[in-house]
Order: sequence, then structure tokens, then C-alpha cells
Amino acid sequence: MVLYTTPFPTSCLSALHAVSWALIFPCYWLLDRLLAAFIPATCEKRQRPDDPCYLQLLCSHLFTPVYLALLVAALPFAFLGFLLWSPLQSVRRPYIYSRLEDKSPAGGAVLLSEWKGTGAGKSFCFATANLCLLPNSIAKTNNLFNTQARAKEIGQRIRNGAARPQIKIYIDSPTNTSISAASFSSLVSPQGGDGVVRAVPGSIKRTASVEYKGDGGRHSSEEAANGPASGDPADGATLEDACIVRIGGEEGGRPPEVDEPVTGSQARNGASGGPRGQTPNHNQRDGDSGSLGSPSASRESLASVVKKAAARKRRHPDEAFDHEVSAFFPANLDFLCLQEVFDKRAAAKLKDQRQGVLEKRAPAKLKDQLHGYFEYILYDVGVYGCPSCCRFKFLNSGLFFASRYPIMDVAYHCYPNGQSFDALASKGALFLKVQVGSTPQDQRIVGYIACTHLHAIAEDSAIRCEQLDLLQDWLADFRKSTSSSSAANPDELVAFDVFCGDLNFDNCSSEDKLEQQHSLFTRYKDPCRLGPGEEKSWAIGTLLDTDGLYDEDVSTPENLQKVLESEEGRREYLAFPTSKSPGAGQKGRKDLLKGNGRRIDYMLYAEEGLCPDWKAEVEEFSFITQLSGLTDHLPVAMRLMVSAGEEEA
Repeated sequence: MVLYTTPFPTSCLSALHAVSWALIFPCYWLLDRLLAAFIPATCEKRQRPDDPCYLQLLCSHLFTPVYLALLVAALPFAFLGFLLWSPLQSVRRPYIYSRLEDKSPAGGAVLLSEWKGTGAGKSFCFATANLCLLPNSIAKTNNLFNTQARAKEIGQRIRNGAARPQIKIYIDSPTNTSISAASFSSLVSPQGGDGVVRAVPGSIKRTASVEYKGDGGRHSSEEAANGPASGDPADGATLEDACIVRIGGEEGGRPPEVDEPVTGSQARNGASGGPRGQTPNHNQRDGDSGSLGSPSASRESLASVVKKAAARKRRHPDEAFDHEVSAFFPANLDFLCLQEVFDKRAAAKLKDQRQGVLEKRAPAKLKDQLHGYFEYILYDVGVYGCPSCCRFKFLNSGLFFASRYPIMDVAYHCYPNGQSFDALASKGALFLKVQVGSTPQDQRIVGYIACTHLHAIAEDSAIRCEQLDLLQDWLADFRKSTSSSSAANPDELVAFDVFCGDLNFDNCSSEDKLEQQHSLFTRYKDPCRLGPGEEKSWAIGTLLDTDGLYDEDVSTPENLQKVLESEEGRREYLAFPTSKSPGAGQKGRKDLLKGNGRRIDYMLYAEEGLCPDWKAEVEEFSFITQLSGLTDHLPVAMRLMVSAGEEEA
């Protein structure tokens, strides 16, 4: 399949589109500014007491007549631009594919050589997030503002969080318990003269996240002594971006000792993804607990994190995988699915594909930021104008996909049944096929990923169920049309099938019973769900109460993490299932709140339809607070272990 790198098939059409948008944009920008001036966000309201003369408010009202005059003057040009722009949308392609030519050890071609479908298996990490990158006037209805600045900061946080190298922690105890700290920060020092981040024994930076494997963990002390198993990075990797920490005594009772760094499958592409020498959450104060930019934490701090992970494991002994509220995106994130990236400027086309230039220029666009870590990106997904069987679309789908592995096939479908204001955006589903390895017999190892954003209006359950029905049909068609294998000639081996996105319903609200019982949940497994209307005890909501987005208690990722780890904090800052009882709001009515909040962002995986004798198991599931203050949703992430059953046996 040919992946579209430009929105139009010819340069002439692209030029005409650029001219039409240049005529429309002044009117669009002025209207957005004018409306946004009358919808202050909480953060802006809190600045007014520090401005006794209300100069900012006064200036906005003084400029209102100017904006109105300019808007009236721009309307004729916008009308001409619209007459040119609208018919062009019938030949516009439904997405733009961008690839960063990366020759580093993190490149997609190198990643494909890591896994041959044999050995102990391979882990893949997925994340999804709703970013609310809308025009400022619309974003303010969700108490968010300054979309362009948020896009820049979001890109930096995601990239820097995901680019952290993994380390392994082993506890020398009578039960030989091991901890694999895939979410731990690296043992790194500031960049040296050559600009490369290097691992330094004894310098441990702490995050608030750790994986606890227990007796059944995949990583053992024997592996630590003998080196990594199969699936190591290809020769030529230069960064020593992983290390082993051994902790003696029961559950880390002795201070940890740091061994020399090693390379292995747990260390692939650690620090090489983003601009070197930078650390996530650069705006945090030095010494903040859990900050990647803080000085090296003490050995006692590391031991306390280990004990915390062990305690969490004891609280949920029946759970087969780790789960946590994490202040950071998982280390070595492989696939990222985003929703509500509606603003085209926030996801603009990459202008310069040289990594060195990206580091020097500190790009402001979301795609520019993420291209420092993800080699393959799909953006501006959706349709505009009057597509067949759909109403006029002013906005694209808002879907955005980034991958470290090569993308093989792509398909996008627009939901035809959107209603009210939700129909103005071309909400739909994005289907992708990626290659993640190859066997010694040159069989491709592939994976399928689907990302969507369903209808938002709460009472329209029937519309969402129709969209889920369409989604399943499209999924089947995509698998059938892109498969080059047969039972007699298996050219491809399917390693995973993952579905994610903002589904705009939860598993607790009585109004969402239709969606909760949909057949999608028989095809895909939800790690957070026990059944229709019943969540696992550790699962929390992903929709934040917009009134509290800028409270000091949740102003940093670490603060928000601590708040959401307590039931009282969740009741205060999460949105809860809607209630028809009078006065049943979140704050001040805590006795009416049930569950752990509205979980509307999903990460699902299929256990069937994979290569025979292969299995996919969840290793880790995270609710992420790293985007605190930047969006009204909590991102979620899942690390999936794919293994060949026969090989393991």
C-alpha cells in the first residue's frame, strides 16, 4: 500500500489549497480570538487579583471593536477562499504520513532486527490520550487555553517521558524476588562534551513508577548474570542506556548496589530518541520527588519505592500484571494514539527532518516534538467539506498516530451518524498495520492497531452503539484486505491486535448500559474490567473535573499522582458517573459518588486472531499524570508481552 506523504495528489492542487487557506485563515483566527476573549479559563481568572486595574481584561475589551472591524474586512476574502477550498476537499487524502529518516540505533529498521519470533517473547508498549487541542475558543469550554503552547509542552513531556531508558532491579532475597523497573528513570549523568547521555553507576534518579514482578517475573538473577536473552539490539548500538541494580536483603532492606551498564532488549532505544541532555518536566523545581529533572535520589528513596511496589503487589495478589498511577509515560513507548488533535497548526507538517536541527530550534509543533522519538507519524487524519453520506465537516477527526515501528497499511473511515455539534468534526476510526519483526524464514511479524473517538453527547447511547457496530465491520474488512497470509502459505505472523481511544462512555454509569454490553468487549479484552458495569478495584477514571485542573494540589504530575492514589483525592478531582439526583455534583456531594471515576479512555487487546500458539499478555497497565494542567483526560498505557507458546514450552 502507498502511504500518502502529501494531502493532495499533485503540487498544483496543494498550491491552490494553500492559497484558499491563506484567504480563510485571517477570518478564522480573528473569530477564534474574539470568542476566546469572553470565555476566561480558571487560570486566567486567578491572575486577576494580582492585576488590581484589570489591565488584561480592559485591553481585551478595548481590542474587541478592532477585532470586529478586522473580522468584517476579512469576511469577503474568507468567502472567496471557501469557494476555492471546499471543492478541493473531494480529492484530499484522508491523512498525511511523515517519516523521519533516522539512522540512529533507535531506527525502525534496527528495531525490526531485534525480534525473530523466538525466545522468551517481546514486549510492546501502547499509550492513548485525548489532548483537547482545539481552537482556543472551543478549548476554553473545557477550561483549557493557549492551544499552541500546550501542544509544544505536551510533545516535550511525552517524548522525554517515553525516551527514558529502562533499568532492571533485582532483590537478593530468600524467594529470589525480582523487580523490572521499566518505568524507572535512567542512571544517567548530564551530557558530556560529545552531547551523549551516558549511564553512570551510582547516580540514580527516581521516578514514582516501578514494575514489580514477584516470584513469577520474567527476569531472573540468572539473566542478570549471564546477560540478556535473544532479541537484543543489533550490533552497532552505541548508547549504554540500561543498567542492573541489585538490592540485598528482604524487599530492599540493604542499600542498592549498581552494576555496570549492559545493553539488551530492555535497553533498546533508551536515551537516543529525544534531544540529548534534556529531561522531562524541565519546569519542575530541582528536588521535586518523582521529577526526571531532579538530582540523584538517595538510596533510601529507591528502597522506599521498591517497598511501595511490593505492597501494591500484596494488595492485589490475584492480578497477573502490574498496575499503577504513574507520573510519567512508560519508558520505551512504542505506539502512541492521540485524539482531539484538531488544530492543524498544533500538528503542522515537519519542516526540517534533520534531528540536529530539531534539537537546536526547539520546535513548537506537536509533530515536531514527537518526531524526535517516533520515526513514523500519521497526522491531519480525516475529511473536510461534504464527504459522501456525511454532513459538512469543519474539523478533521482529531486522530494522530506515532510509531517507532514501520507502518505497512492504513485505512480511515468516517462515522456517518454524528449529530449536533459533534457532527462538525469528521470523527471516525483509524486502522493500522505495523511490522514489528521477522522470522529467520523471512516471515513478517505484524501487529494491528485501531484508534477511534466516538460520539460525545452523553445521552446518545444508540449513536455510539451504531458506531461500535460499524467499527467492528471495518476492523474485519481491514484485516481481510491487508492480510497476505493463508493457512497454506503464512507469509505473516500476527503478534497483537490492539484497540484504543476515547469511547465517551464508562463502565459504571447506568446511562451507558447499552455500550457496556456491546459485543466489542467479547472480541477485545479490557484489563480494567470485570464485566458490564463492574470495574476492577484498582481501575480509576480518566476524565478530570475541569473545575480543578489548575488547583495547586494537582499542579504537577507528581502532585496529581499522589491525589489520585487516594479515594478522597479521586472524589475531588475526577469526573464521576452522571446522576439524575438533584444537586449530585462532584464537589460537596461526596456521599453520592460511587466507584473511582468515569473511565472513558480505553486500551483493549485481542487474545484471538493471533498467530497460532502465540499469546499476548498484559505486563503493565498505567494511568498517567504527566500531562497535568495540559488536558482534561488522563492518558492510559499498556505494555503487552507477546510470546510463542511452543518456543517457551
